[in-house]
Amino acid sequence: MAETIFSKIIRRGIPADIVYEDTRCLAFRDINPQAPTHILIIPKEELEGLQAAAPQHEQLLGHLLLVAARLAEQEGIAAAGYRCAINAGPEGGQTVCHLHVHLLGGRQMEWPPG
Repeated sequence: MAETIFSKIIRRGIPADIVYEDTRCLAFRDINPQAPTHILIIPKEELEGLQAAAPQHEQLLGHLLLVAARLAEQEGIAAAGYRCAINAGPEGGQTVCHLHVHLLGGRQMEWPPG
């Protein structure tokens, strides 16, 4: 997998507003937020996107969503509601080829999202 902005953030090559880290993932505030709360949760393991996930990634994928729920609580948006989004591939809106979960909240989400 080619180096991405996210792999640079993981190895601290570029700064980010990190809000959570463990051995499997890192979470930081999006520099172009689409909601009052917009956090990206990324695996430290190189994985191009959800479209590249395989059975061996099952625990990692679940872990990312559990971290999103924990961060929603931490950010004070859990009770009112929030959205988790994973964009997969160019037509899915994925702009960085490294799996990431968007945690969005702090405002009313619309449907369809666009």
